[in-house]
Amino acid sequence: MNNINKLIEAASYAAREHTGQTRKGERAEPYINHPLEVANLIASVGKVEDTDILIAAILHDTIEDTGSTAEELTAMFGERVTGFVLEVTDDKSLPKAERKRLQIEHSPHLSHEAKHIKLADKISNITDITNSPPADWSLDRRREYVNWAVAVVAGLRGSNQELENHFDSLVLRAETQFAEESSPE
Repeated sequence: MNNINKLIEAASYAAREHTGQTRKGERAEPYINHPLEVANLIASVGKVEDTDILIAAILHDTIEDTGSTAEELTAMFGERVTGFVLEVTDDKSLPKAERKRLQIEHSPHLSHEAKHIKLADKISNITDITNSPPADWSLDRRREYVNWAVAVVAGLRGSNQELENHFDSLVLRAETQFAEESSPE
């Protein structure tokens, strides 16, 4: 299978696995939009052309959020892709606060390739909570998420300057928007 076919197969697989899932935002967009956006950010903003990284970006939430297994991904997409996916996969058996703490702790130790995925993932998530936040997320919770993402990304620095610059400008935009939302009219 050539690289383009593998990429399309990954998108098709992820779409099937994420069927019925939606993003948390008010627009409740189909979940598949998120992994596709992550891959697009890596390719278009980060200028990464490594197909395995792009495939892993598309698949990055399949083990964590669907019934997919590492064995399935390895059989379909190879050990390298699966390795990147596993690096960015949270252990859902742990409490949420512990998973968040571990992301900060582990981010500096991710492979260079996995750092691209984690960075683009945070960009996508901050974009969503800025443009279409979950209805039940207060302004404080959105701020907390951005601050946590900044802590995670601190450990990813040095992996891709273009993605880092994009992240920084997005954080500035989010902070400005939050300040406007909290200021009295």
